Amino acid sequence: MNVVGRMRAWQRGWHQRTKIERVELQSVVLWHAMPWLLFLSWGSLPLGLSLAPELPAQVLGWAMVATAAGQCVQVNRSLRRALDHYLGRAPYPARDLAVSRALMVVMLVLALALQTVDGVEEGLIGFPVAFLVVPHFEALAFALPLRSFGVRFALVEAAVVTGFAAVGVRDGRLLGIAVLVAFGTGVALLSTRCGAWTLSVMWEADRAREVEARLAVAEERLRFGRDLHDVMGRNLAVIALKSELAAQLARRGRPEAVDQMVEVQRIAQQSQREIREVVRGYREVELGVELIGAQGVLEAAGIPCRVTGEPAGLPAAVQSALGWVVREGTTNVLRHGDAQHCAITVSVTEGQTTLTIENDGVPEGRAATGGTGLPGLRERLAAVGGTLEHCADGSLFRLTARVPVSPGADLGDEAEDALLAGAPRVGAS
Repeated sequence: MNVVGRMRAWQRGWHQRTKIERVELQSVVLWHAMPWLLFLSWGSLPLGLSLAPELPAQVLGWAMVATAAGQCVQVNRSLRRALDHYLGRAPYPARDLAVSRALMVVMLVLALALQTVDGVEEGLIGFPVAFLVVPHFEALAFALPLRSFGVRFALVEAAVVTGFAAVGVRDGRLLGIAVLVAFGTGVALLSTRCGAWTLSVMWEADRAREVEARLAVAEERLRFGRDLHDVMGRNLAVIALKSELAAQLARRGRPEAVDQMVEVQRIAQQSQREIREVVRGYREVELGVELIGAQGVLEAAGIPCRVTGEPAGLPAAVQSALGWVVREGTTNVLRHGDAQHCAITVSVTEGQTTLTIENDGVPEGRAATGGTGLPGLRERLAAVGGTLEHCADGSLFRLTARVPVSPGADLGDEAEDALLAGAPRVGAS
């Protein structure tokens, strides 16, 4: 039962991650596995099978195997911190890299000692030597710029070649060791740095999309503020002037003051109508357009969406209310969970219009979390007598809005004004 529980918890954790977080997790798992795969193929098996039976060779050889395993353990411990440093999340992991570098030096010393006692078959020492640089340079590839990485490689290459030359390795064998060290370094660099660069680009693109969305909201707020200023600035200036004139006329006992106040009343009523038009133009939406837009956005995000029903003939206020439900519901499908399909249904019966949004892929417990989006929709629908319900059945989430208005009914200006005044903050849930 504990195993099943852990598997379910892991599955919930996986589905709660964003797509970028999943890509990063998969990459980290592969980076953790790579040194162990090379340990088996380059380090332990070739060395263990080619050791001479003499005691010094056995001791040095298996000490190299143990040190190589320690290198793999250390790089697994330090890899996450090195990657976070590359992505700008953590400081330079100096201590981890120092331990990794020390293990690499120990591995090199053991290899040189093994070479001096002729404890391994001719030519097979190159495989462990190629491996000894991989764990350290795998972590180093994340932590250093490419130029500094190249300098470190040159120093290690020179140390390895000098060491083997000092113990009597010459000519082609020495060149082969140099090539194998370069090959191991290249494997470590290409298998890690390319993936890390891809992750950094993906995270940067994600941050850019978030900034773009915020800028779009700010631009729309500026547009709305400018329109409201254009409407109210002129009318309020006229109202102020005519009120001042009416006050002066009233002090003098002139009957024209009444005419001026009547004009002030007329301008105030006109301002009210113009503000209503500005707000309607800013917030009023058409349900048919919202349905088409929601389907296009979801399918562009890789979520098949089926739209059923025809909103034609519904009153403008009903379309506006349900259009906001479509916007908020679509936003929640994109932001929460990992939906594989979505269905939007509009049904019109006598006396009631119903909109249903249903999607799967909702993580357990996510559907019940708080927010301001759904409460804002309830306030907006309540202004015209509508209701909003949501329920979750496993990974299936259903959002249902009902407006008790027959097709073609006219809610009137007061109901429309109440509807517009209750607009929710879309995307905040």
